[in-house]
Amino acid sequence: QVQLVETGGGLVQAGGSLRLSCAASGRTFSNYAVGWFRQAPGKEREFVAAISRTGRSTYYADSVKGRFTISRDNAKITVYLQMNSLKPEDTAVYYCVSSLLPSQDPLRYDYWGQGTQVTVSS
Repeated sequence: QVQLVETGGGLVQAGGSLRLSCAASGRTFSNYAVGWFRQAPGKEREFVAAISRTGRSTYYADSVKGRFTISRDNAKITVYLQMNSLKPEDTAVYYCVSSLLPSQDPLRYDYWGQGTQVTVSS
C-alpha cells in the first residue's frame, strides 16, 4: 500500500516556475514507478510525466517536454515535478500517481494522491 500527498501548487504568472512534491508513505516506495497527471475543468485527465523505479528513465507529454522535469529521491521517499516557463494552459489540478511500471495510461496506476491546484495567470 502506498499513500501519496502532493504539495507545492499555487498561483503563478505565465513564464514563472513551480515545484510540486509528492511525498509517499510505505517502505516499498522504491519499488514503484511514479507519474504526474493533470486535469483542467471540463477536460479529461492528461498524462504529464513519469519516472521509473530507479529514476533512470523518464517520460514526458509533448506539451511539457523541455519545460517540466520529473525526478525522485528514494531516500526521502519523494518525487518532484519542476515546472518552468509555465503557461496558462498548464492550469489544472495535478495528481501524483504510482504503480509498478510507468505508463501514460491513468488506468495503469493503482495509487493516486488527492491533487494540488496549479493556476497560471496570463
